[in-house]
Amino acid sequence: QVRLVESGGGLVQAGGSLRLACAASGTLFSIIARGWYRQAPGKQRELVAAITSGSSTNYADSVKGRFTISRDSAKNTVYLQMNNLKPEDSAVYYCNVHGQPSDWPHIPRDYWGQGTQVTVSS
Repeated sequence: QVRLVESGGGLVQAGGSLRLACAASGTLFSIIARGWYRQAPGKQRELVAAITSGSSTNYADSVKGRFTISRDSAKNTVYLQMNNLKPEDSAVYYCNVHGQPSDWPHIPRDYWGQGTQVTVSS
């Protein structure tokens, strides 16, 4: 099993910055991608940023130029640097791993963290 633990959320004023971290433990057959999603009240969960095993990155249009996803393979940790935060960025942010479990037949699935709250005040 994989366990994901997020940290770094909190309250910040508009224009400020936060850095989220997601530490992973456990064993997978392979990791396809790691990413961050967010869910605001009354809205669907949406992809914010993702990084593949080949280091390709993908960002939601609303965060391009402001957010950066990165990883530290030695620490098995993925980060989300969020700059120039806006009130509309307020949400619960979830860490995600898309990967193949160790047990056969290794069907890819998603793993989720517990979520961390980000609140941006205007």
